[in-house]
Amino acid sequence: MLVVTPNTCIDVTTWLPALVPGSVSRATRTEVTAGGKGVNVCRTLTALGRTPTLVGLSPVSDPRLAELLAAEGCDFLAVPQSGQARLALILLEEAGRVTVVNGRGPEPAEWDQDAFLSATTAHVDAVGPTAVLCSGSLPPDVPLTLYGRVVEMAHERGIPAYVDAAPGVLGASLSSEPDLVSPNVGEAESLLHGRTDEHVEEEGDDLADRCVEASRELRSRGARRAVVTAGSHGAALTTEHGSWWVDAVRVQVVNPIGAGDSFLAGTAHALANAASDVDAVRFGMAVAAAAVQHERGGSLDASLVDGLLERLAPGVTA
Repeated sequence: MLVVTPNTCIDVTTWLPALVPGSVSRATRTEVTAGGKGVNVCRTLTALGRTPTLVGLSPVSDPRLAELLAAEGCDFLAVPQSGQARLALILLEEAGRVTVVNGRGPEPAEWDQDAFLSATTAHVDAVGPTAVLCSGSLPPDVPLTLYGRVVEMAHERGIPAYVDAAPGVLGASLSSEPDLVSPNVGEAESLLHGRTDEHVEEEGDDLADRCVEASRELRSRGARRAVVTAGSHGAALTTEHGSWWVDAVRVQVVNPIGAGDSFLAGTAHALANAASDVDAVRFGMAVAAAAVQHERGGSLDASLVDGLLERLAPGVTA
């Protein structure tokens, strides 16, 4: 599989007793890793036994990103950028609260969009991946249609393409009919209703109904399969054959960051193995449940997946 993530970054994850804004906090531990949603997707696919390739931007003057990915064994198709590496700060408190500060990506003059698309197309033509997964945000001032162009390129070659991206980018890709979209409910409602807030964990008695409604609307706007996730609560799926709600399985969460990325990877893996749409979503949910029990986003103990899958209830027609 090919994972397309132009806005790669370096994650700086810090553990601390408690975050108090306006004060000096002392960390108990800090870890620096390669980051970006597509990196999490690749980690998950690798854990599931696949050998994905990541195409993304890499600073020519800073080898850290490429070195970090190489250390993980990630096949990285690096497209050069002239600016500094994008940073993401992740703060994990002992009580379980998570704060994320996503850095700004490279400016338009610092990379060549046509070169990025050409590198992506050349890899698809040379390798013929089982699927193309567009994952994550785009750098500043990039046309929102970039992922839509990737989807169209993949479809011209008979290859399925999936999109998990920020609301504006996701919305701009829908006319290209991606084979799967998988926003969380906050992202979906931002796109569909102009919602401006975003939470790591959503709440509300009407959460399942909201997810089902959003998945149906995304399907009506062009997505061939639309999944809207709601963290530890579950996920809604809409296809041409109907809508379903799948309850999540409860687990001890160590780090929720990257759960949606692991869900996308798990679902794509199952679809490539000819699973039904509902079963693919259930498998993706089991993979995500395994991933949140690991302290690094996108990482998981794959041996947990089958047991979690057995605990998941069947999808319920919505």
